[in-house]
Amino acid sequence: MREALALARKGYGLTSPNPMVGALLVKGSVVIGQGWHRCAGGPHAEINALNQAQRRDYNVKGSTLYVTLEPCSTTGKTPPCTEAIIAAGIVRVVVAAKDPNPAHAGRAFRVLRRSGIEVVKNILADEAMELNAAFNHWIVNGTPMVTVKAAMTLDGKIATEHGESKWITGEAARREGMHLRKGADAILVGIETILADDPSLTVRASRGGDRLRRIILDSKARTPVTANVVSDEHAALTTVVVAKGAPARRVMALRKRVNVIEAPARKGRVDLRWLLKRLGREEVTDLLVEGGGEVNASFFENNLVQRVAFFYAPKVLGGKHARPVVGGKGAANLKQAPKLTNVQWRRLGPDLLLTARVAGD
Repeated sequence: MREALALARKGYGLTSPNPMVGALLVKGSVVIGQGWHRCAGGPHAEINALNQAQRRDYNVKGSTLYVTLEPCSTTGKTPPCTEAIIAAGIVRVVVAAKDPNPAHAGRAFRVLRRSGIEVVKNILADEAMELNAAFNHWIVNGTPMVTVKAAMTLDGKIATEHGESKWITGEAARREGMHLRKGADAILVGIETILADDPSLTVRASRGGDRLRRIILDSKARTPVTANVVSDEHAALTTVVVAKGAPARRVMALRKRVNVIEAPARKGRVDLRWLLKRLGREEVTDLLVEGGGEVNASFFENNLVQRVAFFYAPKVLGGKHARPVVGGKGAANLKQAPKLTNVQWRRLGPDLLLTARVAGD
C-alpha cells in the first residue's frame, strides 16, 4: 500500500477535480502491473494498472489489487472501475480509504463482495485521506479547502511598514512555496498585494502547462489593466472579484482582458462565503490564499481556513507599523483564537515551515 501511495503522489497537481490514486496488481509475490491517475477525465489508477499488466502479457486472473481509494462504482467520464475489476478475474482488493462522497461511500465494497471478491479496507487510511484532503473537503462541502500561506519573520511580520517583503525567506522555502502552488487549483490575493508588488502569481517550475487560476479580491475594481495578472500570457486564468456596485467603467475595462465576478458584499467587502461556494461549483477544490494581513484576517475571522502553511525566517523585523501576517481586529481573548492541530515542522535551509490544520474543520 505504501508503494501504491507513492504512485498516487505522482499525480500531484495534475488530477483535480479528481483525487490522486495509485494502484498495484500483485500475483504471488510479483507486481504485475502498476498505475496512477494521471489527469482528470483519463483512465483511473486501477485501469492503468490492468493495462500495464496486459501489455506485459501477464494473466491477471487470480491477482490482488492494492488501491489507495475505493474504486469508482458509477459511470462518470469513465466506466465504473468495479466492472473492470470483476471482468479481469481479480480475487482480492485491498483498499486504503473509503470514497469520501456520501452518495458513493462503501458502494464498491458491496458490489465487489457480491461478485465473490474478497475486500480488505482501511489499510494506511489516514495517509490516503490526508493525500486527498482538499478533494475530500470539496466533495463533502462543495467548497474548496482553504490554505493560508505566508512567509514571515519570527515576530510574525510579512513586510516592512512601507511594504518591502523580498525576500524574507530563502531559496529552499521559496521552492517549497512553488510546490504548494503546483498542488493548488487557484491562488488568491487582495488588491493591495497587486498594487504594492504587481506579482505574476504563477508556478515557475514546469507543470506541463500552467493551469493555476489567479483570483484577485478587488471590491472597487482598482486592478490596473497594466498589472501582470491582467496583461501577461496567462490573463485568461485571472479572475478579478469585484463587489456589486463597483465603478462600471473599471469593471468594463477589466472584462475586456480577464474574467470578472461581481459578488455580493458584506460591509463593503466581497462576501467570501458566497465566493467559495461559487468557486466550488467551478471545480476549484484547493485554494491557496497568499493575501496580505487583511485578506488573511478576513478568512480567519469568518472561520473559512482549513490549513496553514507558515514559513518562518530567522529574522526579527519589529516596529508597530510593520505588516503582520494576520491583521483585522484579532481575537477578543485566547479562547476565540483559532487553534491548530496536526502540527508539523520542517527545516528548509535556515527557515522553518509550519503546516497544520485549523481546529473545527
